[in-house]
Amino acid sequence: MDKAVDKKLLSVVVPAYNEEAVLEIFHTRMSALFDALPNYRCEMIFVNDGSRDRTQDIIERLCDTDPRVAGVNLSRNFGKEIAMTAGFDHARGDAVVIIDADLQDPPELIMDMVREWENGYDVVYAKRTQRDGETWLKKATASAFYKLMKKTSRVSIPQDTGDFRLMSRRSVDALLQLREQHRFMKGLFAWVGFKTKAIEYRRDPRAAGETKFNYWKLWNFALEGITSFTIAPLKIATYLGLFIAAFSFAEICYIVGKKLIYGDVVRGYPSMMVTILFLGGVQLLFIGVLGEYLGRIFNETKGRPLYFAQDVLPSRISNTQCTQEQQ
Repeated sequence: MDKAVDKKLLSVVVPAYNEEAVLEIFHTRMSALFDALPNYRCEMIFVNDGSRDRTQDIIERLCDTDPRVAGVNLSRNFGKEIAMTAGFDHARGDAVVIIDADLQDPPELIMDMVREWENGYDVVYAKRTQRDGETWLKKATASAFYKLMKKTSRVSIPQDTGDFRLMSRRSVDALLQLREQHRFMKGLFAWVGFKTKAIEYRRDPRAAGETKFNYWKLWNFALEGITSFTIAPLKIATYLGLFIAAFSFAEICYIVGKKLIYGDVVRGYPSMMVTILFLGGVQLLFIGVLGEYLGRIFNETKGRPLYFAQDVLPSRISNTQCTQEQQ
């Protein structure tokens, strides 16, 4: 009994939204991986993020048949970032892995992550060398976003890196102290720091089902990251305002001087309209930028819980392995 309990616990958090087509395939591959890690106690925690299909039914069936499976059923769809946080909240492991259910990220890579964790790294993340099954536009926009974040943010967010990673217990505990409503998890992962290492891999196409991220959601996700980890848009507004003010002052001096020296009648109604419309557009743009930041401040001041879970089915891995040791 003591021998089983002394084994380190590895928790694998799996956020799931309408993933009925792939959950059982994922469970099969993850179970094979757990069997290949006999020196660890392992559990997989499925977080149902308000799915509208049979995702929760499949999770409940897996919990009944496999003691290594746990389930957290959120009261509604809160989004992937919140679902990951719920999984971290319920993970008991000495190390916690976050991975998507679509099998684009190979579960077998977790063995390499565990080895690097045992070598002393607190965070081991998977870096994509190639992204199969994704359009060139998605790849290009993702690359541009990470380059922008690298130049504007004080937090270094690794490029071509998703959520797939292993985190030690102390790094997870540090992450869980950050309870902000607007959660850009890739930035939060980087913000907590600790000793980090990358493992490169080739990302596969989805095993089944369809992606839940369209371009509109990706655009809002990018806004979340920019407004959460940099105030560069506000600085741009300041610098652009100073530039326009300086240019306008120089233009005024030129017009007044020309009138006093040459007596020219001031013309240029079309250019005046263009100038007014341009300045009006710039003002509205940066009022919108201010609104984005102000709206996030408003949401944070409410102090609402991040989520509610209507059902929690813990894994039975500890009791099961203890019983097996006794037998």
